[in-house]
Order: sequence, then structure tokens, then C-alpha cells
Amino acid sequence: MTAPVVPASVVDALVISAWSAVSPFGMGAEAFADGVRAGVPVLAPAPGGPFEQAALVPDFSAAGALGKKGTRTMDRVTALAVSTVGRLLEECGPALLEHPDRVGVVLGTGSGSVQSIMDFTRDGLTGEKPYHVDPALFPNTVMNRAAGQSAIWHRIKGPNTTIAGGALTGLLALNYAARLLRGGHADRVLVGAAEEYSEQRAWLEWRGSEGAAGPLGEGGAVFLLERESGRAGRPVLARVVATRFRGFFEPAGAADALRECVRAALTEAGADPADVVVVSTDGAEERAVAEALGRTPEWLRCAPLVGDTSAAAASFQLAAAVASGRSGLALVTGVERDGTVGCVVLDLP
Repeated sequence: MTAPVVPASVVDALVISAWSAVSPFGMGAEAFADGVRAGVPVLAPAPGGPFEQAALVPDFSAAGALGKKGTRTMDRVTALAVSTVGRLLEECGPALLEHPDRVGVVLGTGSGSVQSIMDFTRDGLTGEKPYHVDPALFPNTVMNRAAGQSAIWHRIKGPNTTIAGGALTGLLALNYAARLLRGGHADRVLVGAAEEYSEQRAWLEWRGSEGAAGPLGEGGAVFLLERESGRAGRPVLARVVATRFRGFFEPAGAADALRECVRAALTEAGADPADVVVVSTDGAEERAVAEALGRTPEWLRCAPLVGDTSAAAASFQLAAAVASGRSGLALVTGVERDGTVGCVVLDLP
């Protein structure tokens, strides 16, 4: 008797089975979920820079979150990432790292720590000699510092990747993590993004947008992505059904690109636009999304609550969708003004 053929999409379903966040709402997934549901902005007077307001993780420091040992030279974005990964691992228990070489890390970033890069460069230019800099601070200037330190700190030995893609970083990181799993390079992947607030980053954002940027925020969100068949009793919080990305050459082309991107993702998912129950958006080109769906959907918007979190924005949007409490298809969209758009379709059980 021949066994029934099961579609590959079912056998190879990739699911989010756990997540955590360190955000301006506080420490942990519950604080973030409660904050998004409450819908109350947590913007406060900015500690420096051109913006009047900002959203910082309250009372956060590397030593306070991780202890004094090993954190003397750790920069803020690395501490945010290591802390977020640690909270997720604590929730999942020690069995998750029973085979640490089969666990990967894919972490998104903007430019790494802008403050560390600029401080180190300034020291090289203003010191008595160019090489009179603190060598212990140099690792903070490289883009993969947060991802590498997260793995070292928590003894994760699988593939380690840093993704940088502006506002789409979280979606691109999720797509890359899915490729690692489907390629057999890992059994599960911790995937997400982190961003820090600093006066240096604030001025760069201000100058780059000619003063049009909104208040900035910071934080990190990390998800456990694994095959549904290998989740060891963990719940299915969301299935990753489809991802799509497109480019555009002129700013006016962003709407058309996102509209087609959404339609292509829904076609890949074999879904009707009417099946989408909620759209988690970065606020860009929402009209194009509504046109692709043929209606105005229920929106989830994180930026008005926690500011522009840059590289962490899409990961916060993913977290908002997972924590929404809705059942059905969720769409997460993003627009990077440098010329790319993207979306992810999630199936929320």
C-alpha cells in the first residue's frame, strides 16, 4: 500500500514558535504585546540630538541587563541584542541549545553602532597619535558585532549572519533564516533585529531626511523560527507562508512596487486578499496595500507608539502581528526609500 503524498509546503512549514522583545514598552514579549494593544505612545523628551522626542528602552544599560562581567566595553545595540536573545532562550529552556551547532543566529542591524563607529573614528583623529585608541572598543565598530556577541555570550555555534536592509531589515532577516532552514544548514534559527538610540544616529537620520524624519526609537525583537514538525512541543504562533521583495528606481515607483509585491506574495500563498485579517505596516504606501487587497484593512502601526526604530522596525511589526491575537492571515509590509519594498504573509492560528 502506497503512503499518501503530503504536499511539500505542509511538510516543510516554517513556524514562529517563540519570540521576545526589548522595547520602549519594557523588557520582554508581554510588555511589548501589552503596549501595542494599549496603543499609547511612549515617546519622551529626547536625551540629545535634533528631535524633541524619542522612545528609549527604560532604564536600560549593558551592566544592568547582563551584569558587570564582560560588559565594560559592550555598546548599546550589542547589549540590546544579547539581552533580547537571552530572554528568548530563557523562555524556551536549556533543551533548545542541546545541539548548539544546529542553532543559527540571523540578526538585522542598521550600521551596527553608529555611536561606536563615530567615537572610535574621532579618537583616531584627535588623539596624540592615530593609533592611540582603545583596542577593546574596536569590535564595536564592525557591523556583525551584535550577532557575533549574541552567539558567543549564549554559546550558540550554528550559522551566524548579519543582515542590513534599512526599514526592511527584519523581513530580509526572516527570509534569510528561512533559506538557512530549508537548505539544511540549521534545525532552528533565532532571527530578528536590534537598533540603538544615540545622538549621533539622530543627527544622521535628521540630515539624511532633511529634517523630515519623525522621532526615533530603539530596541530589539527576536523570533524562534523552526520546522513545524521539529518544534519539540512549542506552540505554533505563526506560520511563514510567503515572502516577496521588489525594487524601484524612483521614489514615485514605491507604491506600484509594493502593490505588486503584495499581490505576488498572496498568489504564492494561494490566498485570497479577503483572507487577510490584519496588516502590520511601517506607515509607508498604505494606499497601495489597500489597493492590492481591494479594501481598507485593519492596520497595526508601531512607529506612532515607539518612533522610527530603523533596522528594528520590521521585526517590531512582525512581533505586533504575532501578538495581535487575531486568527487568519496577517500581512507585514515595509518600504525602504533607497529603492526596495517587501512583505511577509503569516498564517496566525
